[in-house]
Amino acid sequence: MGVVLRQSIANTAITYTGFGLGAINTLLLYTRFMSEAYYGLVGVLLSTAALLMPVMSFGIPNTLVKYYSGFRDRDDLQGFLTLVFLFPLLIILPLGIFSDLANTAIGEFLARKNAIVSDYVWHIFAIGFFMAYFEIFFAWSKVCLKSALGTFLKEVFVRAGVTVLLLLLFYGILSENTFLNWLVLLYGLRTLLMALYALSHQPLRFTWKLPEGTAGILKYSSLIIVGGSISVILLEIDRFMINQYIRIENVAYYTVAVFIATVIIVPFRSMNQITYPLTASLMHSGDRKGLRDLYKRSSLSLLVISSLIFLGILLNLEDLYQLLPENYRGGFTVVLLLGLMRLFDSFLGINTAILYNSRYYGTLLLMGVLLALLTIALNAWLIPLMGLTGAALATFCSVLLYNFAKLVFVRWKFGLTPWSRGSLKVLLLTLGTYLLFFWVVLPFHPLVNIFLKSVGISAIYLGGVLWFRVSEDLIGLLQKRFKK
Repeated sequence: MGVVLRQSIANTAITYTGFGLGAINTLLLYTRFMSEAYYGLVGVLLSTAALLMPVMSFGIPNTLVKYYSGFRDRDDLQGFLTLVFLFPLLIILPLGIFSDLANTAIGEFLARKNAIVSDYVWHIFAIGFFMAYFEIFFAWSKVCLKSALGTFLKEVFVRAGVTVLLLLLFYGILSENTFLNWLVLLYGLRTLLMALYALSHQPLRFTWKLPEGTAGILKYSSLIIVGGSISVILLEIDRFMINQYIRIENVAYYTVAVFIATVIIVPFRSMNQITYPLTASLMHSGDRKGLRDLYKRSSLSLLVISSLIFLGILLNLEDLYQLLPENYRGGFTVVLLLGLMRLFDSFLGINTAILYNSRYYGTLLLMGVLLALLTIALNAWLIPLMGLTGAALATFCSVLLYNFAKLVFVRWKFGLTPWSRGSLKVLLLTLGTYLLFFWVVLPFHPLVNIFLKSVGISAIYLGGVLWFRVSEDLIGLLQKRFKK
């Protein structure tokens, strides 16, 4: 676990660099340099492309992680790699032809409430394609235990490129329409760099020899398409449906709130780069004790870190919104609901990885399909009724039910839970810190207020973590850093 934690911290550092750039883009540059309609359009294009991505990738990223370590024969491995490289094209090519032939009809459907969307159907397809193959090659590098550059490209590269594009937009070098064209090219370049890196560590030698167990591999991948689609629907369908029911400017406002809440999940995403392949390996070897240890300790570490971030966001939110243009300041309830959702996501740790690498993934997918349908129904009901709060509430309820179902299923089939005595300590410490600082209102500039309050929150919370010896992994790490 110590190795996992150290590698996760390195990935976290890279990821937070990306989120720092993302914060600059989302909270400062987009809101000031781009019109609200076009900012909303960016959100619609990226969310819709993300909805297409699991289908285009054919579940290959998960398949790579699950099956790669099982191939000992070199020829079988190359056959497997050829299969996972080429097979997504069997979906992408027909989908591309259909998208081209039905461009007008698709554009009219997407633009039924906001006409601006109709001219950007090809942007959605292209970005979805590049997202799909990026994730394939990212998984390719993960199985080689080389995730750092992939994390950089995923979290930093595009955001840094967007920063440059927004500055060019501000100085009049780019128009808003040209910005969107360059955004597509940026995603394409990221995919190319990821492919070159992955292939440098595990070269691909094309072969027509199918690997052993091809039928099982394709069956698993086809089911993972459903699983990946479910996950994306639960997280991205809200912005897509906001565009279908209310003005596209609201997508921009919602995007800002979503970004603020998403910061909570960064440690989970970083640790997952390491724990997912380790979980697959432990499942393959049947090491139930090692799996239980990884589950509990990763969950506790993530709960500690994510709770601190949640406190920092919630207790500083009013000051943070004072830094934004007035139209973007109404998302407190959205951030609260999505923040709680992300906190629960983090606490579950490797829950999803356990299920995807087990023989029960079919049952998980069935539950997911039902909840995805519920998500769409709730959004269709609540967005016209409650606007952005309705979108957040729909996502919160659906993801909460989905996560609870996974939690119960893992407990039932594997006898594993993330709970520990440390978990209760963290929850009580989080509640106590929130109540202590809820009443604190500072009279200074918002940035000064945020800094001072964050220092105080961190001191009290981390002091409590050390005092009550909540997580031995984190305590050991802090002690090592302190001694240095």
